[in-house]
Amino acid sequence: MKTAVITGASRGIGRACAVRLAKDGYAVVINYSRSEEEAQKALDIVKANGGEGMIYRADVTDPEQAKALIREAEKAYGQIDVLVNNAGMVKDAYLLMLETKSLDKCFDLNVKGYFYCAQAAALKMFRKKSGVIINMSSVSGDMALAGQSVYSATKGAINSMTRVLARELGERGIRVNAVAPGFIETEMIDVLPPDKKEEYLKAVPMHRFGTADEVANVVSWLASNACAYVTGQIITMDGGLSL
Repeated sequence: MKTAVITGASRGIGRACAVRLAKDGYAVVINYSRSEEEAQKALDIVKANGGEGMIYRADVTDPEQAKALIREAEKAYGQIDVLVNNAGMVKDAYLLMLETKSLDKCFDLNVKGYFYCAQAAALKMFRKKSGVIINMSSVSGDMALAGQSVYSATKGAINSMTRVLARELGERGIRVNAVAPGFIETEMIDVLPPDKKEEYLKAVPMHRFGTADEVANVVSWLASNACAYVTGQIITMDGGLSL
């Protein structure tokens, strides 16, 4: 059975990706760092839909824990076919209000965590000369949104990382792509005040927010043989926000 590891998969986009990839026939490894209860809920959904999977706690900002995540996934299912680097955080702040602690946390999770997991997964993929790495980016990686200098910087780094790793790993049969969502209906949107939601909706030509399932559909597509000749690409899905 093919295996997919999804980081930060206890809720939101990560959970949707786990459920969709399980429907596609992958054994899914649901990574989480804090809430075992939420991770178990995600696994329950996977199994309720006839899928196979497991949960695994790991703080991917720690290279040893990232290695352990990939190692235990391979031990459980025999191979690593897909890695979805999804775990991330947003700490918006204007430049003069930026705290060093927040800066470090964002880069540790949004950038270093992706590198650590990609490195560990690529080592396993080398053996069979095939594999797919999908990085969760954001339209913020290319758009200039006030207060998001740190988040934008991390996602811009992921876009560059995606392209370079695609070039490095292509000869080994490993494809590397990224998905760059815009405003998606997750907890980050749910907590916004109504006036702020309306402001964001007005900026989207399609006049609606995207859904986590729609992001998962793109991840599924990138992981599939339909994209066997696609690598180094940043797939933007934002309802036209960045036009």
